[in-house]
This record gives sequence, structure tokens and C-alpha cells, in this order.
Amino acid sequence: MPYKKNTELPAGVKGHLPSHAQDIYRQAFNSAWEKYAREDTAHRVAWAAVKIKYKKASPLWVEKG
Repeated sequence: MPYKKNTELPAGVKGHLPSHAQDIYRQAFNSAWEKYAREDTAHRVAWAAVKIKYKKASPLWVEKG
């Protein structure tokens, strides 16, 4: 179930990640979905991709740097 746009992302993603981080999440999820065809794995890969550039600053995520 790839996501075509950020508005389709789960509420926990849309509600906490900035727009750019949502783009990262969506692209990583879609790529992992094509490779593994497992939703749980795709979500883990997507969060890992976000964590490369963003860190959690409760409750939102902010860019590292």
C-alpha cells in the first residue's frame, strides 16, 4: 500500500513530522514496500530514514544540525 502523497500517511506521521520529513518517510516507505512487500518492515525502514536527518523534540521532530 504505497502512499502517493503525504496526506495519505498515518496520523502519527502527519501529526508529528514536518513536511520534508514526511517526504522522506513516504519515499522510504514506498521503496521498502516495493522491495519487501511487508507493511511492518516498510514502516521500520521509513522511520529509520527519517531518523538520519531528524530527531524527536517531544512531541514534534526537528532537523538535526
